[in-house]
Amino acid sequence: MQQRKISIVTLVLALCVMLVLSSVMTQSVLAESVYKIGGIFAVTGPASFLGDPEKKSMEMMVEQINAAGGIDGHMLEAVIYDSEGDPAKAVTAVNKLLHKDNVIAIIGPSATPTTLAIVNFVEKAQVPLISCAAGIDITSPVKPWVFKTAQSDLLAVAAIYKQMQTKNIKTIGIITVANAFGESGKNQLISQAKNFGIKVVRQESFGPNDTDTTAQLTKIKSTSPDAIVCWGTNPGPAVVAKNIKQLKIDIPLYQSHGVASPKFIELAGDAAEGIILPTGKILVTKLLAADDPQKNILEKYEADYTAKFNSNVSGFGGYAYDAMNILANAIKGSGGDKNKIRAALESTQKYVGVTGEFNFSATDHNGLSPEAFVMVEIKGGTWKMLDK
Repeated sequence: MQQRKISIVTLVLALCVMLVLSSVMTQSVLAESVYKIGGIFAVTGPASFLGDPEKKSMEMMVEQINAAGGIDGHMLEAVIYDSEGDPAKAVTAVNKLLHKDNVIAIIGPSATPTTLAIVNFVEKAQVPLISCAAGIDITSPVKPWVFKTAQSDLLAVAAIYKQMQTKNIKTIGIITVANAFGESGKNQLISQAKNFGIKVVRQESFGPNDTDTTAQLTKIKSTSPDAIVCWGTNPGPAVVAKNIKQLKIDIPLYQSHGVASPKFIELAGDAAEGIILPTGKILVTKLLAADDPQKNILEKYEADYTAKFNSNVSGFGGYAYDAMNILANAIKGSGGDKNKIRAALESTQKYVGVTGEFNFSATDHNGLSPEAFVMVEIKGGTWKMLDK
């Protein structure tokens, strides 16, 4: 009897051990089957109008993909860090994603300076990165592992200058933010001007946190330009708009696509009236023709996002939405192999997204055409689409 009791106890113990081992193995297998996708966004800080909708859009897409069964049976896990718009914090984040979290790809960062800060890290680690920032230096020259979904400042400047030609604008003053985004925009404004018969008569700059730009604008005013172009992201451009109104500078003010969101109108108030800028079509979805190739995807994104977060969409969130969709397509059939994902990203053709139609290639890791932009004017606190 005693021996039988010992045998039963032994059997129970053996079963317990087997269950524990089975549970550990199952958890290990499940962990291995999850595809981890990194995200670096300016969720808080001055650039949160960029990063917050990007983070939400990425999380929403991961949730939708997982609800539909994942990718090739693998669930996705979003591992997201807040850069606060700080390049140093972006570097800390990318090192965590690469060496601690072992992600198979990264989406973000939100801005040009934070993106350029981490490019060398992802190139060295050979992990695909899809940036949500605009600076042309991110993808030109082409870097094998770096892509981006935001429209390039090269295209934005061309869109502005084409619109200026319709108003017979010949001379401009420019005021650009003193960071990588502003520097890239300034270079494009200067280098493209001659092609459009435009002369830059004065160049000024402002700091990302400056609260007054009247000194710079007074210098620009003294050269009597036909128009002013401001290149930056909030809150600086709103300060410029207010100062122009205070100085009663009665000439057209153009802004970059870096302020293409309701946040700019909120910050600038009535000083936003009449400002012209290039933007993705998301701000004017309702004004698009029924046969516009982007209209359906724009309407779906807007409906999904507003239903989930009870807030307005922006083109910035659209950058992350497009990045996650393009990445999901590239992951299919890859088995999580980073080289295969990179190759699939580079082969992406005719993908119609929120931002435009993407056609990546070995020589173009942005893949957008001038059609990704429309020109809008702020009228009555909202956006009015201008004729091309």
